[in-house]
Amino acid sequence: MAGQKVILVGVDGSAEANMALDWGAARAKEDGSLVHVVCTYALASYSAAALDGGYAALDDDALQQGAQKAVDHGLERLRSHGLTEVTGTTEPGDATSVLVQLSEEVDLIVVGSRGGGGIADRLLGTVSSALPAHAKCPVVVVPRHTSGSPFWPIKRIVAGVDGSRTAHTALEKAVDEAALWGAQVDAIAAVPIATGAGMLSWVPTTIDRERLYEEMEEELAAACAKVVGDRDVTVKRHIIDGSPAELLTEFSTAVDLVVVGTRGRGGFAGLLLGSTSQIVLTHSTCPVMTVPSARGTESDSVSTPWERR
Repeated sequence: MAGQKVILVGVDGSAEANMALDWGAARAKEDGSLVHVVCTYALASYSAAALDGGYAALDDDALQQGAQKAVDHGLERLRSHGLTEVTGTTEPGDATSVLVQLSEEVDLIVVGSRGGGGIADRLLGTVSSALPAHAKCPVVVVPRHTSGSPFWPIKRIVAGVDGSRTAHTALEKAVDEAALWGAQVDAIAAVPIATGAGMLSWVPTTIDRERLYEEMEEELAAACAKVVGDRDVTVKRHIIDGSPAELLTEFSTAVDLVVVGTRGRGGFAGLLLGSTSQIVLTHSTCPVMTVPSARGTESDSVSTPWERR
């Protein structure tokens, strides 16, 4: 997959996977990316333990054949959109593990969600939210389209900004996508924010709110100008009272893509997404792109050691 941008679409034969394929096809048309379709399959553990080798092999073959049908359908659907740079494979193993591993080789992963059992719902379950938390590349989760304007072409993108590195990375990606689609970006700074490592990590009740808003506007304007550079991208800045998750979810009803940042960690720290990302992924009415922070040892959190006096 080296040498060309690659969009990976995870499929399982569902209607929600079809939405992911359609979104991936539209995105690929914007920059000429190759689209690679993957369907995973796994032999249930009880089969290997309870059945003899012959039956287990037959069961495994049947699962692989079913996965191949899903891949073939995906490739056919992509070609119906006029794409020719398409490939597909079946991969044995757990969907989360396979896609996380492949995320190191591709530029973007797209999965569908129905809010009750699709591939993204297995990946974004209540236990770990594993794919967005662990993926090394951006992940787009496409929900069911139940009403309103179509999800593409993308005309309006929203990103939350709080001064943290994670949010800055998300804003950079939002502007990149806006430049690609010819879209507008809405940069949202929510106030107050009770916790976090950013310009609003602590807002006392006695603070001069007028001065706070002035400082926020200055920092937001500087951050947006730095990210946009000399590109012809319109970024509208909003400083609004409320929860970041609630505001981004509300904006999802009027925009075509929500972009949120994740720390992109492995190990135990990667098991949990931030509350904002998780809530937006669960409740957004439009596709959500999660963007891992740049790799490194720098922490998003500011930790000050306390000493007894």
